[in-house]
Amino acid sequence: MGKEPEDTIASRISRELADRIVRGELAPGARLRQDHIAEEFQTSHVPVREAFRRLEAQGLAISEPRRGVRVASFDLAEVREVAEMRAALEVLALRHAARHLTPAILDAAEEATREGDAAADVRAWEEANRRFHRLILTPCGMSRLLASIDDLHAASARFLFSAWQSGWEKRTDHDHRAILLALRQGRTEEACGILEKHVQWIGRAPQGVKSGAPREAFAIVG
Repeated sequence: MGKEPEDTIASRISRELADRIVRGELAPGARLRQDHIAEEFQTSHVPVREAFRRLEAQGLAISEPRRGVRVASFDLAEVREVAEMRAALEVLALRHAARHLTPAILDAAEEATREGDAAADVRAWEEANRRFHRLILTPCGMSRLLASIDDLHAASARFLFSAWQSGWEKRTDHDHRAILLALRQGRTEEACGILEKHVQWIGRAPQGVKSGAPREAFAIVG
């Protein structure tokens, strides 16, 4: 077997690190040590540096003079930006998808909503929630639009996992049910209006820090 190309290695490293950042395993501000990562993936520093550049392009990492590469932090303004972008793009996708939604697709989306309501932790809820949105939006058939929405959902997941590392409480998603009812009855614009407000709902979760002083973390809960 030939040696794995450096570009392929860089892709693999950037995907794995991106997953760790989104899942909250690498916290905002955490240093990404080039030598440690090269050793972990058994490669040279060249593909690691390329992986870092890709993470920076995704907004997941930042390079700082004398501090090296670190996991990018985020604030309430960024959460709001992602929420507004999701609202605009998901409504666009739903308008194009609505005519292609079958009873089977809507039934699957309803089942995803039930699973989300029953989720015992934030990760299970996020998975079910993302599946609901994908089910009702994918029939739009617009691959670039859907890829952009997927990126925004990844950003939403990062905010969510950072805010709710513990203390998740089960919740009933009335918006999902209202969207499905409107879609089943052919009221597309009503469904779009509910979706637009739904994905812009930003929740806040109190977080403890090492000093013992509480801080608030914000996330899109929709």
